Amino acid sequence: MANYRRGRINDEVQRELASILRDVKDPRVSGAFVSITAVDVTPDLKFAKIYYSSLMGDKKELAKGLRAASGFIRSQIAQRLNLRITPELTFILDDSVAHGAHISKLLNSITFSEDFEENEEENGEE
Repeated sequence: MANYRRGRINDEVQRELASILRDVKDPRVSGAFVSITAVDVTPDLKFAKIYYSSLMGDKKELAKGLRAASGFIRSQIAQRLNLRITPELTFILDDSVAHGAHISKLLNSITFSEDFEENEEENGEE
């Protein structure tokens, strides 16, 4: 039962963060296209790990901007969500989206030569 509640809180915080990040005035954050990939709130709701990704901009500057705006973001979460405790936010870069795009690019760049296809037909493999 507690895990179900925590999952709902994670989803709700993720949804609100996506909305709040549009309102952040810091150019390091507003200039980069930031996507919240996951949120993990501790069971006591005191801490939250925010996993984010960005395909544009300098990642180090974005991290600094998110840390600088964390007070504003936390206050907005407190206003928008009815939680007893507003968690402290820790932002963690998630490279899985960029890594997946790189893998997809590599797979799309594979070309088969005619010799390879002929060898497969001769060996009876298809």
